[in-house]
Amino acid sequence: MTQQTPKRIFVKGNEAIARGALAAGCRCYFGYPITPQNDIPEYMSKAIRDAGGQFVQAESEIAAANMVLGATACGIRAMTSSSSPGISLKQEAISYMAGSELPGVIVDMVRGGPGLGDIGPSQGDYFQATRGGGHGDYRLLVLAPASGQEAYDLTIKAFDLAFKYRNPVMILGDAILGQMKEPIVPWVPDNLDPDEAAHWQLDGAAGRPPRLHKSLFLQEGELAGQNIKLQKKYKAMEAEIDYEFFLVDDADLVVVAFGSIGRITKSTIRKLRAQGKKVGLIRPITVYPFPSEVLKDLATQGKRFLTIEHNMGQMVEDVRLAIRTITDSDFYGCLPGNLPTPDDFEEPILKALEG
Repeated sequence: MTQQTPKRIFVKGNEAIARGALAAGCRCYFGYPITPQNDIPEYMSKAIRDAGGQFVQAESEIAAANMVLGATACGIRAMTSSSSPGISLKQEAISYMAGSELPGVIVDMVRGGPGLGDIGPSQGDYFQATRGGGHGDYRLLVLAPASGQEAYDLTIKAFDLAFKYRNPVMILGDAILGQMKEPIVPWVPDNLDPDEAAHWQLDGAAGRPPRLHKSLFLQEGELAGQNIKLQKKYKAMEAEIDYEFFLVDDADLVVVAFGSIGRITKSTIRKLRAQGKKVGLIRPITVYPFPSEVLKDLATQGKRFLTIEHNMGQMVEDVRLAIRTITDSDFYGCLPGNLPTPDDFEEPILKALEG
């Protein structure tokens, strides 16, 4: 059950994420400025303090991520945000959080790369996000919104999932989503549990045995045991797989695209459908865990596939792994930093449909 406010508001995707975090009970934000996500710390610098929380512009991305680690160890709902080069700097702390089983939300509004690249949109951080990004065998739950409303909703969900699994969760957006303004309907969850971390948070050991959070396991077999535990948890996360189907049932060709590109592709498909072309879309909303079994089932129905991404080919590897025993997927990549339109996708979709 939720309590909805009666009005729509007109905000950027970045602000939608910040508002969603506050609605989810985020009370610590630690960040460092980088385009195109600067609206998040700008909004949080006042709004989170008005909500009774703490805002810190850290001296670096590295410091900001480690502050999240410290806050979440105390059971506080905490968040950091950045864009591609800044997310790279946060990876050590994110690996430590995963190894220590600490929740936390990390927002990546992806920009063009590699290197400093530019401030234009891209989906070039897919590998980094879905493969853990830092050192060691760990994974993040990764949610990929395609609209301002989804950015708000999935941020609330991200905090719930982080504490449910005691694991970092990433919101994987991009410069299109972050800078685009559109209406959203804010809402506030009414089921926040004030005692969700009571059995593990560090809050002083008075009257109870001490607690320890660590990612260093030196005793014989200790690290192996921790990794077995983590892998079971990542398997359990498959219960959270989410995706959107659009005109898939009778489609000869299924386009696979996530985030902003999935939304843009939907417009192309509407146009082609009006011309009698049997094209559909599956848009993964969780890109980790990935909806592999869903794609495999579509492949067994005889569907053909085209993966469209705003990079040089990353998610297409997960698509091909999912359907590898049955068929293959074509690929079309938009150059990072460019702003694609629905017209850009018409030719590659028609080519894949004819082929």
